[in-house]
Amino acid sequence: MRVWRSISSSLTVAEMEARRVRHDPTELFTRLIQPALWLLIFGEVFTSIRAIDTAPYTYLQFITPGILAQSVLFVSIFYGITVVWERDMGLLTKLLSTPAPRFSVVAGKSLAAGVRGLLQAVMIFVLALVLGIKLRLDPLDIAGVFFLIVINAMCFSSLSMLLAGFLKTRDRMLGIGQAMTMPLFFGSNAIYPISLMPTWLQSLAAINPLSYVVQGLRAFLLSGDYSTIPLDLAVVGVFTVVMLTGASLMIRRLVE
Repeated sequence: MRVWRSISSSLTVAEMEARRVRHDPTELFTRLIQPALWLLIFGEVFTSIRAIDTAPYTYLQFITPGILAQSVLFVSIFYGITVVWERDMGLLTKLLSTPAPRFSVVAGKSLAAGVRGLLQAVMIFVLALVLGIKLRLDPLDIAGVFFLIVINAMCFSSLSMLLAGFLKTRDRMLGIGQAMTMPLFFGSNAIYPISLMPTWLQSLAAINPLSYVVQGLRAFLLSGDYSTIPLDLAVVGVFTVVMLTGASLMIRRLVE
């Protein structure tokens, strides 16, 4: 009964958060500008000059899973700003005063970030098809992609909410979000193979959860080789649980 109540509370919070997207979808379309530029300019140019060897795939094919993961990361890593805004408006205090466990509140908000990530993914899929990028579109592969995207969004939105408990202001959250996104992105295998990195960067990529998200997305969308999927899901799953737990412990500190 207690587990069911927690799940029900999480879904209720997620549904409340998802309403914002339905009432004001403009943010999703503005968020599409950056990944579109990566694919249309960066991807097209590097495909033409063949500066990076990504055989047997074109560079556009290789970069598409990475840009997909990046766009979800960018949406999620600033989620803590929304939580701080809710604190300033008094909404978070009201939410935490309900019988819903703190873990359910955090899980619901991170699940809502996953819904935003799915909508972002659909738009990037459409863009990739328009550009003629060949991807695996089997139903099971797409289901695997969507699952990884939701876990990816939950992972980094929980990290953002955890940091919000320490930083407590929107200006600080904006600064730390900007400081984290680029190292996470460029320190992963999103836009170039890990084998091309210097040794020290390879070590960082090995502990970067975004690398495992991208690796899983490439397995589903390009190679069809699922041998790394258990490791990818394990690493991202463990990191997500740790972040969810940490954020649920810190969210009360935000309103104190």
